[in-house]
Amino acid sequence: MTLSLFDDETMSGPQVVRLGPRAFVFRNRVTHVARELLDSIRALESAARFRHMHTPGGFTMSVGLTNAGRFGWTSDVSGYRYTEQDPSTGQAWPAMPELFMQLSRQAAEEAGFSGFEPDACLINRYVPGARMSLHQDKNEKDFASPIVSVSLGLEAQFLFGGLQRADKVVRIPLHHGDVMVWGGPDRLRYHGVSPLKPGSHPLTGELRFNLTFRRAH
Repeated sequence: MTLSLFDDETMSGPQVVRLGPRAFVFRNRVTHVARELLDSIRALESAARFRHMHTPGGFTMSVGLTNAGRFGWTSDVSGYRYTEQDPSTGQAWPAMPELFMQLSRQAAEEAGFSGFEPDACLINRYVPGARMSLHQDKNEKDFASPIVSVSLGLEAQFLFGGLQRADKVVRIPLHHGDVMVWGGPDRLRYHGVSPLKPGSHPLTGELRFNLTFRRAH
C-alpha cells in the first residue's frame, strides 16, 4: 500500500509542535494505519521476540525491545552496539516492512530531511511502570540522518533535553498516532520516557509501542 501520511497538513498549526530548530511532533498522523502497524509488529515479534536487554552496568531494561531492518540495536554487559544478527538466534533481523519504510521516509521529508533511508527500526514495548532514562542516540555512524519515532497505544510523557545531560528537560505528551522527528542541531539532544502510567487502549490494551527509525551505518 501507499501511505498518505501528511495529507492536507502544513508545518504550522496545532497539529505540529516545534521543539527545536529541527525537532517536531506531528500529532495524530498515523492513526489511520495504526492497525496495520500493530499487525506488522506482531508478525515481527514472531521472528524476533521482545526481550529485556541488560545495560553495560548490569541493569535490566524495563522496556521490551526487538528490531527490524538490516541492523538491530543491542545492549549487554559488553556495551551498546548494532548487529546484523539477532544475538538470541544468530539469524538476521527480520526485514523492515514496506509500510515502515514509507512512513519513516515521509515523516523525515516533512521535517526537512530529504533522502532518509533507515536501515534500523527499534521496536520498544512499554508496560505500566516501564521507563527510558535520559540518553543520547549516538551509536549510529551517521548523525546527518534524523531520528523518526512513532507512538502507538498508551500515552507517554516524553522527556526532551539539551546537548548536555544537566540541561533543562521539557515534558511532551505523546499520544497514539503521534510521529516525532529530530535531527540536525537537535540530533544529539538527551531524551527519555517517564514511567508509563497505567491505562488501557482499544488497540493495545495496557501497552505502548514505539517505533524508532534510524540510519545506523
